Amino acid sequence: MRNFAHVKLFALLLGTTSTAALAGHESDLQTTKPTNTQQASTVTQDSPAPLATPDEQDAQSRSIIVTGSRTPRAVDKIAGAVTVITSADVQRSLALTEDSTAVLAKTVPGYSESSQTLNTLGETMRGRVALYLFDGIPQSTPLRNGSRNAAFTDMSTIERIEVIGGASASEGIGAEGGVINYISRRATQPGLHVNLGGRLGTQFRDDSGIWGIKGDVAYKGSGVDFFAAGAYVDRGITYDANGRRIGMSASSSLSDSVQKNLFVKVGTDFGAGDTQRLELTANWFRLKGKANYHWVAGDRALGIPDTAEPGPQLIDGVDVLRPDFNDFKQTALKYSNEDVFGGTLITTVYAARQAMRFPGDNGASRQDPQIAPLGTLVDQSEVLSKKYGLLTSFSRPDFLIDDLLLRIGVDAVHDQTQQRLALTDRVWVPPMNYDSIGPYIQMSWDIGPVTLSGGARHENGQVQVDDYVTTFFRNSVAVEGGKLKYSNTLPNVGLVTRLGAGFSVFGSYSKGFTLPNLGIPLRNINTPGQSVEGIVDLKAVIFDNKEIGANWRGRRGSVGVSAYRSFSKLGSSLAVDPVTQDFVLNRRPVRITGIDATAELRATDWFRFNGVYSHVKGRTTSGNNVLTPVETPLGITNIPLDKLVVSGTFTPTDALSFTIGMDTTFDRAQAGSSPPEDIEGRTLFDLTAKYRIENAGTVTLGVENLFNEFYFLAFSQIDFFQNYFAGRGRTVSLQFRTDF
Repeated sequence: MRNFAHVKLFALLLGTTSTAALAGHESDLQTTKPTNTQQASTVTQDSPAPLATPDEQDAQSRSIIVTGSRTPRAVDKIAGAVTVITSADVQRSLALTEDSTAVLAKTVPGYSESSQTLNTLGETMRGRVALYLFDGIPQSTPLRNGSRNAAFTDMSTIERIEVIGGASASEGIGAEGGVINYISRRATQPGLHVNLGGRLGTQFRDDSGIWGIKGDVAYKGSGVDFFAAGAYVDRGITYDANGRRIGMSASSSLSDSVQKNLFVKVGTDFGAGDTQRLELTANWFRLKGKANYHWVAGDRALGIPDTAEPGPQLIDGVDVLRPDFNDFKQTALKYSNEDVFGGTLITTVYAARQAMRFPGDNGASRQDPQIAPLGTLVDQSEVLSKKYGLLTSFSRPDFLIDDLLLRIGVDAVHDQTQQRLALTDRVWVPPMNYDSIGPYIQMSWDIGPVTLSGGARHENGQVQVDDYVTTFFRNSVAVEGGKLKYSNTLPNVGLVTRLGAGFSVFGSYSKGFTLPNLGIPLRNINTPGQSVEGIVDLKAVIFDNKEIGANWRGRRGSVGVSAYRSFSKLGSSLAVDPVTQDFVLNRRPVRITGIDATAELRATDWFRFNGVYSHVKGRTTSGNNVLTPVETPLGITNIPLDKLVVSGTFTPTDALSFTIGMDTTFDRAQAGSSPPEDIEGRTLFDLTAKYRIENAGTVTLGVENLFNEFYFLAFSQIDFFQNYFAGRGRTVSLQFRTDF
């Protein structure tokens, strides 16, 4: 399906449905009332929200609060695009799959198709890497991005997900394509509440079973609230629609794994009028492969996808099969005071540790004859990251004059990231110590129907790398350490004009900042006499993001459309060296443009229709150190296929609801990209049905890939490394949850 079909479907979407598009290029978003933003429905109940009367529309619009930059703002006063993915959206996604990014692919314009693995290589947002946060705390590792940062907690702990579209400096480094903030649950209802649930899933093969048990305890009373949740999930192998096992990813799979999670949050309100709050959270997450299956190559020329077979993985007579894992730990202490010099102070201190171990390998890059004969040494690379940080924010409404909001703060972080060959305890990427202090100021002024906003963040950081020696594969050369300093002031401005009758328009400009994947060039040094400070590939990535949009919010729905342009003079992307089969870092100018559209129609109290459309286009230059022209197409590693996602939710009774969804990605042919592309899209359907049994619990049925469509994942349609995977075939899941 080519571009003419895109236009037709896009016009149909805009002509028949509607949703709102308002939010900010800022983070730690919170909603105080169910609403819809540009990108996703935020109705938190199974049934659609009651329709507002015309007299109630304006009051509703004002009461819908979204926290941009950690400060509450009405949704129609923020310039930009934000998705608020509600608890209902998360639960519907969980009914279909345990994939942590699947819900993003279905609800966020510009987000790539889910890889259906633990690896997010090829999953981008608006053509760039997104910054993943958990309660505002970074999970991403920009210094050595291993593409494994999206699996850090069980999704049952998540209340909602808030997504900022476009490059942003609001959270420091890493938000090239946007910010994705997973917000955890907390106790909200008085008294003691206990929830228990289980899940069974199958593709009707003996080894395809998925089962899990989850539960949580919540208590609220006497100024104290407590929430604890635990989860255990056991996954079997997965099959495509033709009944062939899907291959194990070279960067770790979700299939054939065990997942465990424990989450605790305790808080207390105190002070006059309970204006102060102290809140402690802790999360422990571990997803480990069972190593029961190994990858087996398919045949790309014959269209036979990679598969998996049980038993050891023998390469030249050596068994390389080893279990891989994600191990994330996080602790945070948050203090807030709503009565400080007429404003609100919020301070969070946190510590996080992340260990991401990859599958076993006896490739050339793992060998060292001083340890074992060449070709026999098996090792596993592991990315380790330790973070300690401070987040602060002070907001003051009516600062100096009426309707002028001031927000100031300082964020500080220490991030040490390294990559080791874990089984032999060798340095592959040396410890990179990043220290940053980021002061910022943001102001927003309401002038009747117009809201002006603007501010800046100054990112002042440095990376310290000590002397180190590369691996035998890189000639065991000594590299002189050093400091890399990064200092950038990153402004943003925005304008929203409310035109009346539910219409508004907005425009915004912001600068973003990130560091390239520093670990790649550091581990690839293979000639003597080099130093960290002499590597030009390590310069920062600065990007300009411009966006305009228009929105309408009415009694029976809403619609939002935005167009954006992102440009970086020195971008950052990965490629695979055809000789070494190792990653190399490309530094070239990058220009990305796109269109996002979302829509919602609440035709009756028992029917709701939602739609999402996105079109993304990326261009770069023909090679490193080539500045013009910026006309070479970027491929699927960076730029997702255009997509259209629609769903209809029916609620015939208070106890019963079901949703039918359609997810389409469009074909794309690019002879000029590297490698050349001729990617075939696909259309998938899914079904969820939920029934509440009085005094017992809720039963949910989920069917992913309803019609068992065979397809290849988009990223698999380019010749990369061990990536020729078909998508999952029909998967049926049944969940039961009881509350008491």
